[in-house]
Amino acid sequence: MKRLVVCALFATFSIVANAQDAKFAAPDSSPADIVYYPLNAAKAKDDSSPLIKVVYSRPAKKGREVFGVLEQFGKVWRVGANESTEIKFFKPVVIGGKSIKAGTYSLFAIPNKDTWSLIINKQTDRWGAYTYNEAKDVVRVDVPVKTMAKPVEFLSITFTAPQEKTANLVIAWDLTAVELPVTIK
Repeated sequence: MKRLVVCALFATFSIVANAQDAKFAAPDSSPADIVYYPLNAAKAKDDSSPLIKVVYSRPAKKGREVFGVLEQFGKVWRVGANESTEIKFFKPVVIGGKSIKAGTYSLFAIPNKDTWSLIINKQTDRWGAYTYNEAKDVVRVDVPVKTMAKPVEFLSITFTAPQEKTANLVIAWDLTAVELPVTIK
């Protein structure tokens, strides 16, 4: 019995010692966030479920000029920081006249002064846009830039619902906002 107790104590201390040796990453300066459509779908207390989910990291303006400087015009951007932004459609959707199957995709953009090209791409689980592959684009849609009255400090993504079965994916940061219409089948 004494031997069993000693073995159990040794095993417990070994587990604790191993946990203390683990190296944990420092916190990201651009925290991850999730937005759903409908907006409160994940918090619903009924059996409803989300139709769209976006997972992204939220960089801060920090006094910098964002579009045209930090995020250069005409270059592919991951729409956020850290890992590429991912968008999950729980049902088939139509974007820019193109039918897209339910599934998880990456969301990229090519910002310009007056318009952005928003890109739904098959690649997922990538860091940034460094390995972006245009051949894996599902759809590209050009959308107009809207100028905000007040700057948005952290990159923000949300949805509006202008009509039934339609959601606008809204992306805003600094003084810039764009909207991508999404029709849910």
